[in-house]
Amino acid sequence: MPTSSAPVPYLLFFRDGGPEALKHLSPEERQQLLTLWNGWYGGLLADGKAIEGQPLELETRLVSGTGGSRVVDGPFAEAKEAIGGYVKLMVSGLDEATAIAQRHPGLAYGLIIEIRSMAVQCELGVKAKLNRAAAVAGA
Repeated sequence: MPTSSAPVPYLLFFRDGGPEALKHLSPEERQQLLTLWNGWYGGLLADGKAIEGQPLELETRLVSGTGGSRVVDGPFAEAKEAIGGYVKLMVSGLDEATAIAQRHPGLAYGLIIEIRSMAVQCELGVKAKLNRAAAVAGA
């Protein structure tokens, strides 16, 4: 885990039941949640804490086996545990990422947020290219 004072990348993964988790809300309640969610994200962008974020579609494909010989299409029954979207942060560390996640308005509706630091290097030696926005934010 990084210990420097320079901002480090963290990902917030949003886990919930997908569209079913919010189906009990009225259209007005959905709009209110959308407004709150966009305000939360917009504030992170304005503060330079969020680098990017996006919801994910339900369509899923799993590839496994030697040479990718096994391909299975979803969504799957266990999709309620699937990642529904993400936000990439540049923050001082896990505590700041946690505080940001704790302010998310979706938590009141059953949203679960997984917080993961991004590895500085891969144990296999695979080299990742840091995107320009993250490089500028970290400078």
